[in-house]
Amino acid sequence: MSILVNKDTRVMVQGITGREGTFHATQMLAYGTKVVAGMTPGKGGEWACEGKVPVFDTCKSAVDSTGANCALIYVPARFAADAMFEAADAGVPLIVCITEGVPVQDMMRVRNYLDQKGAKLIGPNCPGLLTPDEAKVGIIPGYIARPGSVGIVARSGTLTYEVIYALTQSGMGQSTCVGIGGDPVKGLNFIDVLAMFEEDPQTDRIVMIGEIGGNDEEKAAEFIADHLTKPVVAFIAGQTAPPGKRMGHAGAIVEGGSGLASDKVKALEQARVKVAQYPEQIPGLLA
Repeated sequence: MSILVNKDTRVMVQGITGREGTFHATQMLAYGTKVVAGMTPGKGGEWACEGKVPVFDTCKSAVDSTGANCALIYVPARFAADAMFEAADAGVPLIVCITEGVPVQDMMRVRNYLDQKGAKLIGPNCPGLLTPDEAKVGIIPGYIARPGSVGIVARSGTLTYEVIYALTQSGMGQSTCVGIGGDPVKGLNFIDVLAMFEEDPQTDRIVMIGEIGGNDEEKAAEFIADHLTKPVVAFIAGQTAPPGKRMGHAGAIVEGGSGLASDKVKALEQARVKVAQYPEQIPGLLA
């Protein structure tokens, strides 16, 4: 098993005819992901990725024709909210938005609407997710991963890749790797994904990669202490970040004394989570 995506996931790529959409859809196809449709308004009837993927004008026509059950969004930030709304209206149960820079007010409207529709959202501003040797939905490089029993959930894309590679080099495979993104308003959070890993029989250990800003890690620590039976190892990025300065992600900022790395580390350690000082320590702490 795995969580969220597997070999049966049927992906529709919104914005497939753009440069990023074409490039990453081609990479996904090469990995073995079932990319069954693309969607770009006005391009319906065309084919993308060297004639391998049919393009539709609307999400509804793509879903009706191909049975797509996952939408992957590569559109500019100003159109991203509408893309998510349209995917949800088409009945897509899982939406993954890679786009960076989506306005917070847009995301507040999107979250409210998707919650009413019952659709799951990964992102925005995220690398997507990967179930090794089954499905790559997004931009996580598939060649660094191998199938196994370690579940990964992370706010940081680059650190996700680093940890996956370190685990693979140590002989530890992954069940599913989920990049939830680092924006202040997003879809699934740490608790949502941790709960899925707890229920997944193929996952026996979990890696959680957090960063400064907000209190998601502290909330996750409470959830781990109260509900998780599987061991968790964590890493918190930004331990030397200056207060008041945004570090990379829109949500990675220490304001008013909250969001400090030290507070997150303390909360996790109190929940019996082993916290690595450096990403390369994670395989050793999992062993």
